[in-house]
Amino acid sequence: MGYTIGVDVGGTFTDVVLRGTHGAVSVAKCLSTHYDPIAGIVTGVTRALAERDPAQVTRVVHATTLATNAVLERKGVRVAFVTTQGFRADIPLGRYARVEEDRYDLRFSPPPPPVAAGDCFEVVERVSARGAVLTPLDPESVRRVATEIAARGITSAAVCLLHSYANPSHERQVAAILRESIPDVVASSEIWPEIREYERATTTIMSAYIGPLMASYLSRLRERLAEIGIRAPIHVMESSGGVISAELAARRAVATIESGPAAGVLAAADTGFANVISFDMGGTTAKTCVVRGGRPEITHEFHVGGKGSFGGRRAGTGVPIKTPAIDLAEVGAGGGSVAWLDPAGALRVGPHSAGSSPGPACYGLGGSEPTVTDANLVLGYLSSASLPLSPALAGKAVDRLASPLGVSREEAAYAVHEIVSASMASAVHVVTVQRGIDPRGFALVAFGGAGPMHAARVAERFGIGTVVVPAYCGVASAAGLLSGALSTDRVLSRLDAPDPAAVFASLAADAAADLGVSPSDPGVLVSRSVDVRFTGQSHDLTVEWTPEREVLASRFFERYEAVYGIAQRGEIELVSYRVRVTVPAASDAVPALDAASTPPPPDTAGPGTRRAYFVEAGGYTDVPVHTRDTMGTGPLHGPAIVEDAESTIVVPPGWAAALAETRAVHLTGSTTCRTP
Repeated sequence: MGYTIGVDVGGTFTDVVLRGTHGAVSVAKCLSTHYDPIAGIVTGVTRALAERDPAQVTRVVHATTLATNAVLERKGVRVAFVTTQGFRADIPLGRYARVEEDRYDLRFSPPPPPVAAGDCFEVVERVSARGAVLTPLDPESVRRVATEIAARGITSAAVCLLHSYANPSHERQVAAILRESIPDVVASSEIWPEIREYERATTTIMSAYIGPLMASYLSRLRERLAEIGIRAPIHVMESSGGVISAELAARRAVATIESGPAAGVLAAADTGFANVISFDMGGTTAKTCVVRGGRPEITHEFHVGGKGSFGGRRAGTGVPIKTPAIDLAEVGAGGGSVAWLDPAGALRVGPHSAGSSPGPACYGLGGSEPTVTDANLVLGYLSSASLPLSPALAGKAVDRLASPLGVSREEAAYAVHEIVSASMASAVHVVTVQRGIDPRGFALVAFGGAGPMHAARVAERFGIGTVVVPAYCGVASAAGLLSGALSTDRVLSRLDAPDPAAVFASLAADAAADLGVSPSDPGVLVSRSVDVRFTGQSHDLTVEWTPEREVLASRFFERYEAVYGIAQRGEIELVSYRVRVTVPAASDAVPALDAASTPPPPDTAGPGTRRAYFVEAGGYTDVPVHTRDTMGTGPLHGPAIVEDAESTIVVPPGWAAALAETRAVHLTGSTTCRTP
């Protein structure tokens, strides 16, 4: 029997799902090891394998936050930026949009640019937007730049020459000369040759910034897994929900920036509902995404490293990245989020997280600050986790809030629970209401270690009447990895190319080569799309390709009206051509974890009762506590609690829970919006 392993490294826990030929057979959840993420991975994989032969593992699929953390914490390598003469100030000038907390700050200072002004260099050359050479490349200017970069001890360079998407010859020559003395050189024409100079430059810079880290990390991961007997290929989830080889991930590290969140969305999309809102709450962050018609929303530009919880598409809130990504909104709200009092004495929750070290106070690992997990334990919503929890330590931590607020322990804990639910609701608002989508027609799919505890309360705020908690909810992202197909994307900007078929054929061949296949191989899928805009406008929209110009225009008009709310007609022009090549996985279904692989948590082998806090019941009340195995076939009316090995489902008053054939728990409640 062969085994496939999915590994998701989060801010607090590392999740591992092992699937055999006939479905998932084992899961493991352990604390993440921030000093060395690979140590936590090896621990989790070893637990999941148990007595199984590691040599029978045929594939390891990994979702990692390495790239994201390197950008957010500014821990990438030092990068030199090389561009066309006269444009070295492009990156130092940059652009920034003030978010709410900065808008009226008279002492506001913009964040530092991704490359310091002194590390930006120019070479003599110039190409027009149509690809014509206006100024020939001066190789000596490149050699002078290479000498200066090497003298500064910089080992990574990003090359982005003006309009190199239209004619990459100069850029390739510059990269070749730089590679003679600089170990890591990334050229925009190799990474993402798309129109818009600033965005293409920052995308190239970020790839050079995190690429060496990713290459080193994946190399060490391969070695450490080999030490325990696993020599299977390692694949990495990319931001758009596809899977690429470790070698390609090292070369195109920028494509993995949203690696972790993408896997969970795939799991949410496979729950059997056409339209869902993915709601993933872990220990550090909560992430939401809209799935319509079974397909997640995809954006071709997102921003990282900025302030604000506005979703990846809000321009100016970070460094723009031009690469496909599942369109997510994320907030700093998770089980480990710390509750604190601001100078005015108001209660706040997050974005700082206790993480896995020291973790929430109830973990007993040295943490003392009150967190969301501590509050949920005080409220009786939670009793156990992947490690023992201490109610006494949780109560002591929450008392640090209750005393200065002048309220009881349970009132302070419930306030933390409500505040963090409101914070997560703001992320749902971003991907639905803020974009003209009525969330009431969607099911909320909740997963992650903390998501099912808060899902019903979040749904109530929007009048969402259905909440789905998959059987693998505590390790859903790791399970979602196993459904990811090998795929990769290519793009090329060509303003109204005379032969689109030739452009698509070239892009498909290059993308297929990245995956080690041919576009004509059986089972290989090639999807084509094109960016279209009204002639004279600067912004474009992506639509499915067709050679029929009138049909293409019609698709663009429909998309334009859906996005902007205006029925517009006029002449169009084609800007960029896109190809996605996919090699379907052996099994496209997200694995269902059977009862043998998910034993009930300690002390809850059968139905029991526990005191839990619900304002509708006037405070603490005895509520039934079940596992999925003891729920029975009829509806379980709230207030009630359903416990899993890796998560807990809270069924508030006014809601009912039922177990589906897939072992997912479906919660149904009122569709009237509740305003706290």
